[in-house]
Amino acid sequence: DHFLVDTFFFLQIIYVFRNPKDVLVSSYHFYKVLIIMETSKQFDAYFERFLAGKVPSSLWLDHIEGWCAHKSDFNILFLSYEDMKKDLRSSVLQICNFLGRELTEKEVDDVVDKATFDNMKMDPRANYNLMAPTVADSSKGVFLRKGIVGDWKNHMTVAQSEKFDRVFKERMEKLPFKFCWDIQEDPQPISSSVEENNV
Repeated sequence: DHFLVDTFFFLQIIYVFRNPKDVLVSSYHFYKVLIIMETSKQFDAYFERFLAGKVPSSLWLDHIEGWCAHKSDFNILFLSYEDMKKDLRSSVLQICNFLGRELTEKEVDDVVDKATFDNMKMDPRANYNLMAPTVADSSKGVFLRKGIVGDWKNHMTVAQSEKFDRVFKERMEKLPFKFCWDIQEDPQPISSSVEENNV
């Protein structure tokens, strides 16, 4: 057991987390593309299954809480998707520092350019375009769809957003992260989204 713990500590893990409302919307669209996944075709039904953790990725809260609980056991860098969208270069430099890699300015520029959403969307390796037609139906969508922050507002009703907050709020507030609900905002506690939707 001690050997396994020591070995895992030397592994470098990068955990990217995202506003779970956007995770819900993103996974809804992605699972529709995958032939091998049986998921709800209607958003309302998928919404309920996501809140109950009855989706292929299980309950979002369990996943992120599990990794947070072991942050002292492993060498983990936690990054938010929203921070990467706001300032990709800073995130790349943070990753370099975590991995102990020094890059030239030109190399950093190259990484940032290749890691932009638009460039990754055009790369068939990143956009899952190389998946066999028996696995994914590309006519139903693509893996890299929009890549924006706050797309949940285009899908959820006010009632759904408020229900989501009721289910997720207490456990999310115990996490050591702040979550962005809109790219123009600074990260806010989950309770702020309830006030925003009531405006």
